[in-house]
Amino acid sequence: MAQLIMTVDDSGSIRQMVSFTLKQAGYEVVEAIDGEDAVNKLSSHQIHMLITDLNMPRLDGIGLIKKVRADSQYKFIPIIMLTTESQSEMKIKGKEAGATGWIVKPFKPEQLLAVVKKVLR
Repeated sequence: MAQLIMTVDDSGSIRQMVSFTLKQAGYEVVEAIDGEDAVNKLSSHQIHMLITDLNMPRLDGIGLIKKVRADSQYKFIPIIMLTTESQSEMKIKGKEAGATGWIVKPFKPEQLLAVVKKVLR
């Protein structure tokens, strides 16, 4: 069975690009439009990894990571921030919240897959 990855971004085109890249590599994907949507979908999906944007309406990426990490079921899954934010201050906040890694947009599909393969062993 393929590993299931949730991608969370308020941009439909980014979700589509990430999903396409992951599906081409053999992963299953569930999409969420923001942090609240992701939290709601977690209850009905057993995900192996989370890829999230930082700046989103309703619940941002940092808030989402904190909620996910508070759930014992998802305490140790890889969480990658995929965002336009590249400031070290924001990266520190992401790491403190529980992010496993950080990819800056725009990204290359092979870059995304290399990170996914590295953290999903």
